[in-house]
Order: sequence, then structure tokens, then C-alpha cells
Amino acid sequence: MVADRRDVAPSVKGPAGDHYAVLGVAPSASASEIKAAYRALVKRHHPDAGGDARWILALNAAWEELRDADRRSRYDLRLGLGPYPEASGPARGSGSTAAATRGAAKPRAGKGAVAVSGEELRAWLVGVYAPLDRLLGQVINPFPAALKALSADPYDDDLMEAFCAYLEQSRQRVTRAETLYRSLACPEAARGFGLSVYHCLGQVQDAVAELERYTLGYVDSYLHDGREMLREARRRRQRLQEERRRLEL
Repeated sequence: MVADRRDVAPSVKGPAGDHYAVLGVAPSASASEIKAAYRALVKRHHPDAGGDARWILALNAAWEELRDADRRSRYDLRLGLGPYPEASGPARGSGSTAAATRGAAKPRAGKGAVAVSGEELRAWLVGVYAPLDRLLGQVINPFPAALKALSADPYDDDLMEAFCAYLEQSRQRVTRAETLYRSLACPEAARGFGLSVYHCLGQVQDAVAELERYTLGYVDSYLHDGREMLREARRRRQRLQEERRRLEL
């Protein structure tokens, strides 16, 4: 147990091994244990709760180094540590949208650039766009109520747990939506529409990532950005629904 030393503000430029010590976890800690320790300490030492700004700087430095599996592995190698079983869980990078771009389905061109038939367009609208749109709605529509519930007391563990559950469900739905988008290339006849669908999906993806960052450190800018991204995603989704009706054959 290191609870007592957690009240002593650390030096941001401490010894190389301080990241684990700052978070109060062993070098063999799992990714989930590191995340839980970071959240608990940020909540405890946040300036809004009368905490010391030096703690927040040290905690953020430790989190940035240990949250990413690759960075943590390199850090451990510098210290001569590990590897430890399950110590480095999957990390969410800031390039989720870029990764989706690299893996996005490309429109298919038939021999002689023959136009895709109306049947193929209908199949894509029914098999890809419609279920993808429903998944995006299941992320966008519940957000105002989820945020309102959390705003009663963001530092309440039960309220935060409920908000995190909403975000976890949202992340799973975004992943399913991305899988759908990649499952069948958008027909050439609706290439512009398909690109707009992709941008809306990316907006929701980035919004969920920003909101997850807020739950880890209670940094209001992440909450603000995530909220604005979802508002824009709502508008994009509405425009897509209008455009989809014009695509009906």
C-alpha cells in the first residue's frame, strides 16, 4: 500500500522509475490497474478538489508514458523491466480516424468502368448504411441524458460508472459500425454519400475518445470537445438521412 505517500506532491522530473511510483502501482500492473490508479489519483488531487497542481503534472506525465502499450514497453526496456504478462493491454491511440481511413473500403470499378447497378446501391443502403445509421443513433441520441445524469456530481463514483458504461457501449457500437462500413464497398454511384457517412462515423469515433479522456482526468476541455463533436455528428447524421432519401431508386 502506498496511500500515505500519495499525499506528498512528487517531483515531475524525478528518477526514471517514478512513473510507476507516482501512480502507486507495481511495474507488473495490468493496463486496467494503471488506468484505475490514474483515475483515482486525478480525482483525489484535481485542483477543483483543492489538490496540488504538481500532482496533476506528474500524474499526466506518468499516464502518457504508461497508457500506450508500445511506449510502456520502451519505457520498461529503458528501466530493464518486464515484459510482464498482461501488463500492456490494448491502448486507444489518437489516430483512430486515420486508421479507419487506411482501412476504409474503396469503391469498386467494374470492367470498362461500367456503372454500378441500382440493385447494388440498394443492397449497400440496406445492408450497410441502414444498420450503421442505427448504431450511430444509439451513440448520439442517449448522450444528452447520460451527460445530464453525470453533471449532478461528476465526482460521484456511481454516476461516473454509469457514464463510463454508456461510453463503453458507445465504443462497441462504433466498432461495429466501422466493421459494417468496411464490409462492402460503397457503389460508385454513391461515392460522395459513402464518404460523408465515413466522416460522420469518424466524428462519433473521435467524440467517444474525447469523452473517455475526460473520465480519466476530469479535464473539462475534453468534455467540451466531445460534446461539440457529438452535436456536429448529430447534424451530419440528419443531413445524411435527407440525402439518403434522394438516393432512393
